[in-house]
Amino acid sequence: MRSIGEMARDSGLSVSALRFYDRAGVLVPAWVDPVSGYRWYAPGQLDEARLLARLRRAGMPLADIRLVLAGWTGADTDLVQQLLEAHLRRLERGLADARGEFSTLRALLDDREKSMTPLRTATARPALASSELAAALDAVRFAACTDPELPMLGGVLFDLDGDALRLVATDRYRLAVARVPVTGHGGPRVQVVVPLPLVDAMRALVGGTEPVRLAVDGDRVTLETGGGRQVAGQSLDHDFPDYLRLVSLPAGRRAVVDVAAFREAVQEGPVRTGEVREQDGAVFDVSVIGAGADGAVQVCDDGTDGDGGVNGNGDRVAVNRTFLLDALDAGARDRLVLEFGAPTAPVAIRRPDDEDTFSLLMPVRLDG
Repeated sequence: MRSIGEMARDSGLSVSALRFYDRAGVLVPAWVDPVSGYRWYAPGQLDEARLLARLRRAGMPLADIRLVLAGWTGADTDLVQQLLEAHLRRLERGLADARGEFSTLRALLDDREKSMTPLRTATARPALASSELAAALDAVRFAACTDPELPMLGGVLFDLDGDALRLVATDRYRLAVARVPVTGHGGPRVQVVVPLPLVDAMRALVGGTEPVRLAVDGDRVTLETGGGRQVAGQSLDHDFPDYLRLVSLPAGRRAVVDVAAFREAVQEGPVRTGEVREQDGAVFDVSVIGAGADGAVQVCDDGTDGDGGVNGNGDRVAVNRTFLLDALDAGARDRLVLEFGAPTAPVAIRRPDDEDTFSLLMPVRLDG
């Protein structure tokens, strides 16, 4: 007999997925402990679980999966063959439809590109505090994208507008924003995406008490200290997404957390809090956070039954555990504000003394 944890490890299905398929009557454990509610699976159920995992990865509807599992070991496999072929045809039709829609979208995008004027062609030479720029770079650097297939996100956006420079970074799953006051900029809005090697060189240069000057001349970006030291390089030849749309979120529940205590709770949280997931080929742990009865944020167990079944609490949200720890570190405060709403909405990590510096974590969908 296999425990639910062993079955999850050997089959490729998460623990929460196995619970869901049990409740749905698709893969019912061979025995459930009447006292603890813990699920146990017979040896022969491993092959069924692996088959189920393959069918779900292929996107087969649950109703069809039930029939495939029911007919898989039978002598007459005609129904199974027909279900597989029907699903393959649906996928092929869906792919053909998607290709058509993407062709239309590319044509629309080409038309938009011809009519738009980029903000990265202007010039500017604002002055700013070295220590404040260092703190802003530390607040956003962790969220920058390192995926070679998305080079337009492989840097930090420097968005200079009025008396402020905003730094923005995102890798799609998290986004960080920081604001630095500037002087000496009276021109139009300027945006450049500074590549990560240049960002890191800037960070190595700043941090002292002297002011620094940022110079943007077309695609050339230079940072110079009062002592004459400087770093310079070329900006990325890409436009950054409209981050103002990404941070316009409905207000959620806010709670102040003690960072040291909460960080320890995330790292050493309940056994059932972390679930191994895969995203873009990378395996990561998931933490579920939510509000307790007293309104305080806590790391949650994801269920109430003997092996942690989901309890359906709408105030709970799952996030990448490493990303959450990174955001807590980047917050650089002893106390931070966590804001979260629906399980499908991003989690915001804010500084209590600085509303302009924050990060967002995209939620992780838990199976079932």
